[in-house]
Amino acid sequence: MTISTAVENAAEALAGEAARQTYENAEEVLRLYRPVMRALATAAGPTTEVVLHNLDGADVDLGHTIMAIENGHVTGRAVGGPSTSLGLDVLKDRRGDHDAFGYTGFTSDGRELRCSSVYFHNSEGDIIASFCINVDLSPLQQARNVLAALLPSSAPAANAPREHFGTDLVAVMDSMISDAIHEIGRPVENMSRDDKITVLERLDQRGATQMRKSVEAIAKRLGISRVTAYSYLEEARARR
Repeated sequence: MTISTAVENAAEALAGEAARQTYENAEEVLRLYRPVMRALATAAGPTTEVVLHNLDGADVDLGHTIMAIENGHVTGRAVGGPSTSLGLDVLKDRRGDHDAFGYTGFTSDGRELRCSSVYFHNSEGDIIASFCINVDLSPLQQARNVLAALLPSSAPAANAPREHFGTDLVAVMDSMISDAIHEIGRPVENMSRDDKITVLERLDQRGATQMRKSVEAIAKRLGISRVTAYSYLEEARARR
């Protein structure tokens, strides 16, 4: 489970709890959930920002809604800081269900965030506070790019060499045979005669048949006799 998935699960659990209760004001929400903010931010790490916004009252100043924040360096905000663009939509419909999980956000410097928001209501049904979790994806994206550069592409060049490793030549040969069988795309017991000739053809092209007792080893893996294996090998060479 990734950090962002775990955070989303935590947010959904929080939403379930929030939906079952009403609160007198935003200060009550802060008192109850301030420890949860610290616990969640500590567990998820420095790339996860946790924010509590005060949306209580008829004249909410969206420029100064942040009551509490953990890991504010993620978005560069602090207590007394602003809401986001979503605050405008929420205040247009204070009794609606605005809870959302795993949506995309962006910082002012272009970093992508994975966000979840939960809203708290008073006894009249009006939204009075929001609990928001924002995960900075840029470290994960950078790590993915590094791994993508290091790992081979899914479609190597046709003329790219194929290298097999083993503790001895027998192990190397067995690895080569396994590779050739895997390329056919079906179990040996389901292979046709032509499939098995193709296995021998590929192994011959890669030099495996030059190894000592290789044809016998190939015959055993393909479930055919040594004589049949040599016959298939001759057919394979005749194709070229």
